[in-house]
Amino acid sequence: MLQTVLGEAVSLEPTDGFVHLQFRRFAGCPICNLHLRTIVERHDEIVAAGVREVVVFHSPVDELREYAADVPFALVADPDKTLYREWGVEAGRRALLDPRVWPVIVRAVVAGIRRRDRSPALAQPGGRLGLPADFLIAPGGAVVASKRGTHAYDQWSVDEILDHAST
Repeated sequence: MLQTVLGEAVSLEPTDGFVHLQFRRFAGCPICNLHLRTIVERHDEIVAAGVREVVVFHSPVDELREYAADVPFALVADPDKTLYREWGVEAGRRALLDPRVWPVIVRAVVAGIRRRDRSPALAQPGGRLGLPADFLIAPGGAVVASKRGTHAYDQWSVDEILDHAST
């Protein structure tokens, strides 16, 4: 059982439907925020498909809690990266050096400025080179689909989440 930044218990073993376990980078990460906006915008569709979102960041609870009011799903702080190691989620220079992520970085920063998002903390104890990962967990805890990103914006889209949940 995990604890959200709001102090609520959340299980990764659904009794019905699925859990979409997402590993993101750090609180306030512009790239992560760009992606999570799509999850927020289509959250009703995701819930209707029987999927519950659990999103893990390698930030401290107090830092991540500042972002919790804007999202309708569970945010879990893992500043020591215990869950990242347990699930085999990596970090690497390719997170930001892969040319496929460069236009996304520009888009993410511009979108954050327009929305007046809070800037992330300058020092990131878990680093800035985390790679995303997605896991779809079925009742009983079986992982039925997964993706480990090759760069910072390489994760499932909402359509891919819905497709995996429907098969």
